[in-house]
Amino acid sequence: MSTFNLVRSIVIGSVLLAAPLWAAERTVIADFSSGIDAAGVPSGWKLKEKSGKAVFAVVKDGEMNALRLRSAKTSFSIQKEVKVDVKQFPILTWKWKVTDLPRGGNFRKSKTDDQAAQLFLAFTKTKAIVYIWDSTAPQGLMEDAPAPPFMTIKAVVVRSGPSELGKWITESRNVYEDYKKLFGDEPPEVSGVRLQTNSQHTGTSAESFFADVAFRNQ
Repeated sequence: MSTFNLVRSIVIGSVLLAAPLWAAERTVIADFSSGIDAAGVPSGWKLKEKSGKAVFAVVKDGEMNALRLRSAKTSFSIQKEVKVDVKQFPILTWKWKVTDLPRGGNFRKSKTDDQAAQLFLAFTKTKAIVYIWDSTAPQGLMEDAPAPPFMTIKAVVVRSGPSELGKWITESRNVYEDYKKLFGDEPPEVSGVRLQTNSQHTGTSAESFFADVAFRNQ
């Protein structure tokens, strides 16, 4: 084998070996680049309307593909089944932007439990964590959220209030550590992801955008 062919073989072999290692660093949940189905729902996701008619779209915001959610006294989400081991991929990252907060929203009371943006992780049928942008609850608060019977939902207030309205913000959370802190034991796999908005309790409106949702190993 010539020196050129030997070097070429080593380079190609190195690339082929490196590709799976790179791919294993990140599990993409949503980048909204795969198109929509006949109902306008992002491919691989399902729409769930809880109250009123959903208003949403996959849009271009600059160079970024994003999901836009608009609520007018409504509550709805898009969701998908996933299988993510947070021991292997503990870091959840996403981008979001809020342009309209539900006035008077506060997750700590069921009558005001409205948020412009919620990122909901289901672990089991009875345990979940929701990362929220709340209107009034203080940033950093971590406590129980209103939940159906026999279910525990832990809320984490990642952002609060209007000071950063209209800005794209990149978030990063160590879901493994959050789960251990909130539930006191080792987390099972994430089995579902939901992106949601609602303003029906306060009778107001909300608008938010999501992009680039992924789990990372560091």
